[in-house]
Amino acid sequence: MSPRWTPFLLALLTSIVVFFMPASGVPSAPPGTDKVVHAAVFAALTVTGLWTTISRLLLAIALACYACLTEVLQANLPLGRSGDPGDVVADLVGVGIAWSMCWLFGRYAARRRASAERVG
Repeated sequence: MSPRWTPFLLALLTSIVVFFMPASGVPSAPPGTDKVVHAAVFAALTVTGLWTTISRLLLAIALACYACLTEVLQANLPLGRSGDPGDVVADLVGVGIAWSMCWLFGRYAARRRASAERVG
């Protein structure tokens, strides 16, 4: 396996711990914090997933499926947690923001390279 997969696998492992921790282990937090955590975790999965060798289409489909699956499992496993469609939305917002930022950074880097090649 390529070293490019290590950050993604660590992000995936972190997401499993965060999303499948029993309710008794989830710290209390101000309202809305849960949505921010969901968006941040999925942003991390997106950024690290884009670094891997997986196709972008497959990554997008897998992340959308994983967002839905985590909520279905939270609602059905004996964790004392409930599934929330709003969490799926927060997950997908995290994916969208991270994907957009990576795309913008890529365009910026390409322009900088092209500019440096013209000058040098």
